[in-house]
Amino acid sequence: MTADSDTSDERSPIGAGSTELRMWIRLLSCAKIGEKRLRRNFEEQFDTTLPRFDVMAALYRVPEGLSMSALSRALLVSNGNVTAIVRQLQAQGLVQSAVDPQDARSAIVSLTKAGRTRFLTLAEAHHQWIADAFSNFPAERMTALLELLTDLRALLSKEN
Repeated sequence: MTADSDTSDERSPIGAGSTELRMWIRLLSCAKIGEKRLRRNFEEQFDTTLPRFDVMAALYRVPEGLSMSALSRALLVSNGNVTAIVRQLQAQGLVQSAVDPQDARSAIVSLTKAGRTRFLTLAEAHHQWIADAFSNFPAERMTALLELLTDLRALLSKEN
């Protein structure tokens, strides 16, 4: 047997199977499962997408509107991604754009009246889907998990 085919000295990567790594993978898998379910629900029930909902949610929270850069930062995505979504929402009459009075090179985007109404419908469905997903999870465990995740987020945010 050659050295290349001998697997007796192969080892697992450092950290493989560690609690930290297992927790990280579990967090990601839970998020992916939930996101997949939300994407499917938005598409099937409302003929829209989760990214469109996210843009509308960010704009709903700031009725006076946001610059495209601020919207990108709020959503943690690139300007190009936001621009494409905003254009789709504008074509549907859900978002409007106006010149930024403080910088004529920039635009401020906000929800239209129809956009606010549509968002409320989507947000109520979104809430119900989330409530349904957690309906069999005990309230006290949900509260404990929320506290732990809040602590984890604070810790991870400090490192950036």
